[in-house]
Amino acid sequence: MITKEEFLEGQILLIDKPLTWSSFQAVNALKWGIRRKFDLKKIKIGHAGTLDPLATGLLIICTGKFTKRIPTLQGQEKEYTGTITLGGTTPSYDMETDVDKTYPIEHITEEQIHAATSNFIGKIQQVPPVFSALKKDGKRLYEYAREGQAVEIKSREIEITTFEITKIDLPNVDFRVVCSKGTYIRSLANDFGVALESGGYLSSLRRTKIGDFNVDKAVSPADFHTDVLGMEKPKEK
Repeated sequence: MITKEEFLEGQILLIDKPLTWSSFQAVNALKWGIRRKFDLKKIKIGHAGTLDPLATGLLIICTGKFTKRIPTLQGQEKEYTGTITLGGTTPSYDMETDVDKTYPIEHITEEQIHAATSNFIGKIQQVPPVFSALKKDGKRLYEYAREGQAVEIKSREIEITTFEITKIDLPNVDFRVVCSKGTYIRSLANDFGVALESGGYLSSLRRTKIGDFNVDKAVSPADFHTDVLGMEKPKEK
């Protein structure tokens, strides 16, 4: 059992973020639990890398003095698994928004799918999705998108060291990706569809590793309350 002093001094907590939870909700659930358990008015706590609500998996949460380590942890290589659905696009590049255009997939072969991954290996330029929390002129990009405003988004350099196709069951293609900080897997899904002369969007995503930290060692927010804090499970979000 982790003590109050240990939480305040600093801990690295590995959380398996549930589907539909925001990263902010996960941090708040732990913050609320720790404060209530030890009757604390406040505690420093933050996460090392946001996960979208429709993604699950590894979220590193730091407490106390260990919050100073967050920039270093954010910069580490990350591994994801997930599914790209071919034959359609969405404005958000994932399932947050509805399919707006459809494309044929009859011409796509398994050989083409495997071959297309080579276009994305190494240091490449990637355009972030317009539905993202990046700021332009002091405003979040997703705010422009929801208002229907067109906005120019500059590409930036990212690095993908592994892009592996693990299963093909068209229109769905399962994958594993190892990439640098700043990589948007949603953008990769969209660009992958373009490379196959079709459309593509991200239909599932799970972060499995950040540096040497593995989701296999992570616990859900509910299990954190029961197993780590010895408290009742929090209410479902």
